[in-house]
Amino acid sequence: MVVAGAGPAGSVAALCLARAGRRVRLLAPRPQDPTGLRRTDPYRIGETLPPAARPLLRDLGLLDGLDADGHLPCTGTDAAWGSEQPHGRGHVMDPHGHGWHLDRVRFDAFLRGAAEDAGARPVCGVAVRRTGRPGAWRLVIRERGVERELPCRWVVDATGRRAAIARQCAARLRQDRLVAAYVLLAGPVPADQDLRTLVESAPRGWWYTARVPAGRLVAHLTDLDLVDPRLRTAAGFLEEAAGTRHVGTRLGGYAAGRLPEPRWAPAHGQRLARPTGPGWVAVGDAALACDPLSAQGILTALHTGARAAAAVDGSLRGEAGALAAYRAFVDGIAARYLALHAQAYADEARWVSLPFWARRRPSVAALTGGLTQG
Repeated sequence: MVVAGAGPAGSVAALCLARAGRRVRLLAPRPQDPTGLRRTDPYRIGETLPPAARPLLRDLGLLDGLDADGHLPCTGTDAAWGSEQPHGRGHVMDPHGHGWHLDRVRFDAFLRGAAEDAGARPVCGVAVRRTGRPGAWRLVIRERGVERELPCRWVVDATGRRAAIARQCAARLRQDRLVAAYVLLAGPVPADQDLRTLVESAPRGWWYTARVPAGRLVAHLTDLDLVDPRLRTAAGFLEEAAGTRHVGTRLGGYAAGRLPEPRWAPAHGQRLARPTGPGWVAVGDAALACDPLSAQGILTALHTGARAAAAVDGSLRGEAGALAAYRAFVDGIAARYLALHAQAYADEARWVSLPFWARRRPSVAALTGGLTQG
């Protein structure tokens, strides 16, 4: 079988399938491939791993390796949301301990290495489409501009939001038009020892900042059609960030002259109408992508990777309900996410007449179930 994509969800799926005795090929771009993550990339957004990940990482035998890999602890969250003054939620009383602010390049490489150590065979390339029929699929992959076919019995789609394989068989349901503009302020600055995530709502969206191993990440979330042109330049982005009431206070000591151009990433909620079908299963963002406000993206990726691997292995062993159980698991996550998402945005009532917030009124979300096809 082929696991298409070596992010957290794909690597965990490949790890679990290999440990179950399955022959697994783990598909990922070459490090220098411009369509994928390069080892030279200074940063990749998506850095928060909550304490609830600890039991799964322990069960997978990965917890000690993660703790030894140089990531920073995340001790909680402060949120200026619904009021001018921030309110905090710490991890001191969390039964699982602290969370993490990850170096995602390093974290992804760690999980990919664990999968390969378990027996998953790395294959270079990017998934393009699938042909054939269940039980005799042929995955079309592209490497350095050349396409070739890879035969496989099963495909695990871990290609992220693009869902390159699964979208041929199931509709993608999109929640909104949210995008993230972000920069990494190079450091670290010795005086910056605040290890809590800071979230701050604003009239046209919201901001967050977090200390990460390489410095301080600053991100602005808004809808694509509402992007302020100033956010597209380094100077404009820094000016907007510095003008916030709370996020701006975390920027002191970082050299403005070293600020890179803002990078952009899709951040909208999205899910597949169904995450499985004959001979395929979707994991991670391909199955269900969450608004970053939830801070659940990586946790969901890890759990769907592990659960999907168990479902595929069970199906191959003749367990009739294995795939249905996985679908129910993903449906449950989606239902909880949509409810919490609606409540979180309803808690900010200061700018309900402005476009960003008006679009997220609970009454609007209720009309569509929070998701539309697209």
